[in-house]
Amino acid sequence: MTKRIIGIDLGDVRTGIAISDAMQMLASGVGTITAYNDDRLLDEIAVHIKYYDPELIIIGYPINMDGSIGPRAEKIAAFSKKLEERFSLPVKFVDERCTTMIAHSILNKTNTRGKKRKSVVDTLSAEIILQSYLDSDRK
Repeated sequence: MTKRIIGIDLGDVRTGIAISDAMQMLASGVGTITAYNDDRLLDEIAVHIKYYDPELIIIGYPINMDGSIGPRAEKIAAFSKKLEERFSLPVKFVDERCTTMIAHSILNKTNTRGKKRKSVVDTLSAEIILQSYLDSDRK
């Protein structure tokens, strides 16, 4: 049996976390971390790393619609190096263009509103990012 994969949708304040099943076929959102600095965020991610024992970290990489790399993508790249150093796990990027739009569309269809929506959208985005990796021809 293979190990799980953890998915991350990094935000400035809220970061969504998703995890795959042991067969690496399905992604499930497990929560949103609220942290205002990288050290606190890494400590919170460590809890999930310890609990799920993944073999790989997938992180959403926000490429601009024209395919260029902007400041947000550069921030993700810098944070991914911290993830690799702290957890000794490989980190792979997944193009996350439109994942937040997809998440909002799903929440609209399920009539999720208000404060609950804010806490769910990042988790759902992480799930979409991880599922897109699981569905890709990655092997």
